[in-house]
Amino acid sequence: MNGLLPKLAPIELRFEELAALMAEGNLSGDKFVKLTREYSELTPVIELIKKYKKSLQDYVDTEALLSDPDMADMAKEDYQNLKREIPELEAKIKLILIPKDEDDAKNAILEIRAGTGGDEAAIFAGDLLGMYRGYAAEMGWRFEVVEMAESDMGGYKEVIAEINGHNVFAYLKFESGVHRVQRVPETEAQGRVHTSAATVAVLPEAEDVDMSINEATDLRIEVFRAGGAGGQHVNKTESAVRIVHIPTGLVVVMQDERSQHKNKAKAMKILKTRLYDAQRQSLDATRAADRKSQVGSGDRSERIRTYNFPQGRVSDHRINLTLYKIDDIITGKALGEMIDALVTEDQAEKLANLNI
Repeated sequence: MNGLLPKLAPIELRFEELAALMAEGNLSGDKFVKLTREYSELTPVIELIKKYKKSLQDYVDTEALLSDPDMADMAKEDYQNLKREIPELEAKIKLILIPKDEDDAKNAILEIRAGTGGDEAAIFAGDLLGMYRGYAAEMGWRFEVVEMAESDMGGYKEVIAEINGHNVFAYLKFESGVHRVQRVPETEAQGRVHTSAATVAVLPEAEDVDMSINEATDLRIEVFRAGGAGGQHVNKTESAVRIVHIPTGLVVVMQDERSQHKNKAKAMKILKTRLYDAQRQSLDATRAADRKSQVGSGDRSERIRTYNFPQGRVSDHRINLTLYKIDDIITGKALGEMIDALVTEDQAEKLANLNI
């Protein structure tokens, strides 16, 4: 009945160690932030372990009372309740101990790029933007477009958005990959169904503790007049900013704001996020041999989902899930059903591999 306890002991020891380290009060700012975050994440686990240990002790005490003729009737109900409660607590502990992505709680940078399909792909990229904007509204998140390149026929060649809220990356990380659409374009005179695609990348927003950049040696920052329609303010001031990260050659251009200062701040945020994501991708590549799961792999060349308008269906190819509610999904209203299924599948796989 208590075979789980020895495996929980290291977690309790780590919690005590964190408490002692924070009590010393001589930690640097970044280290203190990381330890505080770990302590906060372990707190609900420790509370659950305490409840589990108390239930185990109550079980032993109640079991002893069953042999007492005077106490047996009173103890029998408690004994049955504990017999049911202990496996439930064990299941909760295992679920909460599933290895978590340390970036799950972060905000996210969403990048959508039109792929094959010309103007129709750009229009589809705009549809995806609306879908994620709608889903963010359903989740109570803040959604802000920070940069966009519009196409001639409507839609976007590329669009970047920042999404802030609770556990944004935990949900949206499953959206990275190639999204395919099958429908009759408005410009198609013969009524033929065309297939187009757009690529989605969801990056955890880097925090200062995640990524340190030496502006003096690592960056080349240039300012220029932003492109736009003739006569607009963007052409009259050098408000656009281009930042080149010299060690990697990564370039970020931002011209959405009138203020050069705001454009630089946004460009720095995107740059740090992309550099941080590159580190994550490198780590993921080293783990790829050990990971069989297709859910949440972050492979952006993988075709993950098809939106078939004539049939009114959306199919996610990683978990073989098809929902016949394309209108509600494309507005973001029902996207949560698909994302929740991906989260559940990911948890089930990790739980099956959990050595507890």
